[in-house]
Amino acid sequence: MKVLVTGGAGFIGSAVVRMLIAEGHEVVNLDKLTYAGNPQSLASVTSHPRYKFAHLDICDRAGVEALLSAEMPDAIMHLAAESHVDRSIDGPAAFVQTNMVGTSVLLDVALAYWRGLGGARAARFRFHHVSTDEVYGSLGPTGLFREDSAYAPNSPYSASKAGSDHLVRAWFHTYGLPAVITNCSNNYGPFHFPEKLIPLTIVRGLKGQSLPVYGKGDNIRDWLFVEDHARALILVLNKGRLGEVYNIGGNAERRNIDVVRQVCGLLDALLPDAAHRPHADLIAFVADRPGHDKRYAIDSSKIRAELGWQPLESFESGLDKTVRWYLANTEWWERILSGVYRTERLGLVTA
Repeated sequence: MKVLVTGGAGFIGSAVVRMLIAEGHEVVNLDKLTYAGNPQSLASVTSHPRYKFAHLDICDRAGVEALLSAEMPDAIMHLAAESHVDRSIDGPAAFVQTNMVGTSVLLDVALAYWRGLGGARAARFRFHHVSTDEVYGSLGPTGLFREDSAYAPNSPYSASKAGSDHLVRAWFHTYGLPAVITNCSNNYGPFHFPEKLIPLTIVRGLKGQSLPVYGKGDNIRDWLFVEDHARALILVLNKGRLGEVYNIGGNAERRNIDVVRQVCGLLDALLPDAAHRPHADLIAFVADRPGHDKRYAIDSSKIRAELGWQPLESFESGLDKTVRWYLANTEWWERILSGVYRTERLGLVTA
């Protein structure tokens, strides 16, 4: 296939691009290269003959139309999004613009493109929208998010993603656009932008800086290794039933404080001569995020039963690989920290 990936320079997008190339597909990567888009995450495929890059905003209708007309992809995997909850609290308009307006533009252009395809190519075409479990809101101490769970987003980020999910559903039911949706739990792994919990803890721990933990650290997330997620996304693209939603989770619920402590333990073991051991002494509890959802957990039985997917990494094996990657690739994240983003605290605006 030739696959157009939006947001392919981001964390999850770059994992998908690398995997698609490894599996023999052609990839056109459409990315605006905002602060979290990092071409260095694609260094291994940049010069590959089956890879192309288009520096483009999904809100640019004429640009997207021209790209589809020139490249004629067999599928679109839509991962381009503003994705950080704290940043959405500080500046929600950018999230509405990219995640909702941008998705509506992409859907309109994709629909016209699909209608212009002939026979077998039209039948083969897919629009895969990649979303988040945060659209479902917050769980209590028990239960799991299912594909039929009611939407109840609680942050500007999750509300904008919920809106984009609804748009994709509407384009499928109203116009027949051959679309599928996936909602995933928290990803982690190599090339993760260092504003999220795990990479932030690693890089600050390496520098001997305080390790901020929101509230009491008892918020719970289900963790999914990014390469397991990429495999699932490509599987859904190829074999998912049109119009369906598939939830993708790692079956690895952990309290935030336990995740941070586990990272600290790995840093202690891998850096026995570090001056700031034990790293757990660097943990500092800070004011909680406004509207912080208490717990997310995914029921991924549908994708397991229908498509035969399951994660290959446990949380322990995936986290070990992640910490080792950051230790071995300091140049990658040091370039980021020397630029626009310096792990400052965001999202402190209260209602």
